[in-house]
Amino acid sequence: KTTFVKRYLTYDIENECLYRKSSPAYQLKFYTNSGEIIFNVSDTLGQERLRGIRDSYYIGGQCAIIMFDLTSRVTYRNVPMWYADLARVCDNIPIVLCGNKADLKDRKLKAKSMIFHRKKNIQYYDISALSNYNLEKPFLWLAKKLTENDTLLFTSPVILRSPERDVDPELIQKYENELLQAASCSLLDDDDDDDEI
Repeated sequence: KTTFVKRYLTYDIENECLYRKSSPAYQLKFYTNSGEIIFNVSDTLGQERLRGIRDSYYIGGQCAIIMFDLTSRVTYRNVPMWYADLARVCDNIPIVLCGNKADLKDRKLKAKSMIFHRKKNIQYYDISALSNYNLEKPFLWLAKKLTENDTLLFTSPVILRSPERDVDPELIQKYENELLQAASCSLLDDDDDDDEI
């Protein structure tokens, strides 16, 4: 999660610990056709097990990105708990689910087994923090929801650090096709996310 935020060169370094003493909060600036939008992004720094501390990061949140590792099934198994905690603390906010490390071949989670976001009607994106793949999409989607403006666009390219890994276009296309195919399949009411993983 920290790598994801620090890919952006527009984050405010001076205010890296903006309002949290124990965990960084970053200001990410985006320029749109409706003006500048600033996201204050808190990173829970692996404090997922410390529910009370984690909840303090959620209070007052207007949107959220839940991130898991596509090469680790256990992180996806935590998604329902993280979602429930967010929903409990932040009533009815836009949430994006992101599967990180989409550029790697040793992906453990296949598109057809990731159904939680479909059941909860949450936007989903495959991303890769180290390859800079799809990094702007979660923020653009959230900005559109927060401004209630579906025509919102980023007017300046998002400035990112140089990629640390190359993306295999054929592999990415394969994964994108699998996501499209999975999205076209109907969900059964008795599907259990844990059984599918």
